[in-house]
Amino acid sequence: MKQQENKQNANKGKKLDVSALENWLWDAACQIRGPLDAPKFKDYILPLVFLKRLSDVFDDEVSHLTHEFGDRKTAARLVEQDHKLVRFYIPEKARWSKIATTTTGLGQFLTDAVRAVARENPRLSGVIDVTDFNATAAGQRIVDDGRLAALVQVLNNPNYRLGLDDVESDILGGLMNT
Repeated sequence: MKQQENKQNANKGKKLDVSALENWLWDAACQIRGPLDAPKFKDYILPLVFLKRLSDVFDDEVSHLTHEFGDRKTAARLVEQDHKLVRFYIPEKARWSKIATTTTGLGQFLTDAVRAVARENPRLSGVIDVTDFNATAAGQRIVDDGRLAALVQVLNNPNYRLGLDDVESDILGGLMNT
């Protein structure tokens, strides 16, 4: 947790601009090039970017509550008890810090993570949980765990945090709607 807060503090005041976001997404696309046709890249990348945004915002909101309630442990416990304290509750197994450190069974782990977020936040059902990261075609995984891990690591770049103070509120929506 302390390491995560240090990363957050290191990027304070530095906003992700459209050019950097486009480069970051290009790097992400390069990780899954080959097994997918280009129009399908978005099916894998955008749910993960959205999940990262939700997770980073969740972490920021818990940090704000930490200042209000005195310590992170208390704030985290209160959020666990009352999910309305945050915009979107992100279950622990779906938080980016867990995803970024998962090394085996990543396709199933990602699918379970987005489904858990949708279960906890019904407004996101049918939005974040539409991709099966473990999907197969002709008996073969469409995107194997190695490529998914490379994709997650690109998205895990600490220079591209998606928290409350890291991006303009409409930068992601504007880019994802083009």
